[in-house]
Amino acid sequence: MQPQHFIETAYDLMTGDEDARVCKDIPDAACQHQPRNAFAYMSANLLNKIADELTSAKLILPWLLSAIGAPAAFSGFLVPIRESGVLLPQLVVAAAIRRMPVRKSVWLLGAALSSISLVIMALTVNSVTGATAGWFIILALIIFSLARGLCSVSAKDVLGKTVSKGSRGAIMGYSAGFAGVVTLAFGFYVEWFTHDVATTQLMTVLLLISAGLWVLALLSFASIRELPGATEGGGNALTVALHSLKLLKTDAGLRKFITTRILLLSTALAPPFYVMLAQQHIAGGLSGLGMLIIASGIASTISAPIWGRLGDRSSRLVMALASSIAGVLGIVVFVLVALDVSVVSQSLFHGVVYLVLITVHSGVRLGRKVYLVDLATAETRATYVAISNTVIGVAMLFGGLIGIIADVLSVQYLLLLLGVLALVAAISAWRLPEVSE
Repeated sequence: MQPQHFIETAYDLMTGDEDARVCKDIPDAACQHQPRNAFAYMSANLLNKIADELTSAKLILPWLLSAIGAPAAFSGFLVPIRESGVLLPQLVVAAAIRRMPVRKSVWLLGAALSSISLVIMALTVNSVTGATAGWFIILALIIFSLARGLCSVSAKDVLGKTVSKGSRGAIMGYSAGFAGVVTLAFGFYVEWFTHDVATTQLMTVLLLISAGLWVLALLSFASIRELPGATEGGGNALTVALHSLKLLKTDAGLRKFITTRILLLSTALAPPFYVMLAQQHIAGGLSGLGMLIIASGIASTISAPIWGRLGDRSSRLVMALASSIAGVLGIVVFVLVALDVSVVSQSLFHGVVYLVLITVHSGVRLGRKVYLVDLATAETRATYVAISNTVIGVAMLFGGLIGIIADVLSVQYLLLLLGVLALVAAISAWRLPEVSE
């Protein structure tokens, strides 16, 4: 069978719809390349998703920082830099990128920088320790996050230009599903087959593998045949946000939502410190890391079905329920650690705790996304999203300072504080006006 024929046959099986080959919203000239482009995009997406999981700022990098003796304060900045570093630059460069007739080069630049930043991290692991290592990891993560922002803002445009409606969901779904399977398999491997492997050795291998995956993703994405497209539209979202900040004074609904979303950052900031807690209480090395990876993979798989239907009924209640569980979890874990209960030294305990945390964090993310969409109208949605993302991006950067508490007091006291803030966020979400039908 010829490679092209194989790709077309596999594409038909993947989409599962004889009408999926119909080019509904892309130029006829791009239609003939659709199967090839779909597989190239899916392959690149799969490879970078696996790389993201193997270098997760919520799980892998906190474990790495602890292993090389970096102060806890550095872990507090991992998630804020990873999230806001992707988000804030997009608000500035999105309009410029949309003025480019061919945009895949932006993604390729982002992929190259992502690979380079991971190599810098790998070199850091084997050359320096302590606060110096922490600074190098943070600087490399800044480069990585900015690069991921370039990939994020260009990927959707390239997908929209090269693959028609009716196939995009399947492409995203398959890549996410395969990446989840690989992540779970890796978690089992780490938990049961790396007992004699040094932590820094495994982390170095992970970072280099991830860098290699980004190179493969770059090669796959480069094979996409993207035709020049429209260059109109796409205003500067940051400019829109700054000009519209006065809405925070006049629009009570938006103001209450953004206040709630700031409080909900307590669930986003928590994962690295739960990882640190596990590392402190489980007997050294890589023990327990595999269980946390497995828990993260399971949580990512089960969370969407759990929260999806509830979100359609009431996104406000989803935020309140998920945040309440996160708050109770933080308080319970603090009490168990303070009482020095023996279960705290078990990797299974930390795996279950992390599974619950990631599941409820997914609920918070889904709930606030659905709520914002339902709160806005067609005329105000773009402005609401720009304002919300700008405010939250800045707030998250300041939220990184919370890691200092873990150095001054202890990780468990920080988790207690985050738990209390999560309960306050739940109350705030409960008091939001209902916007779901």
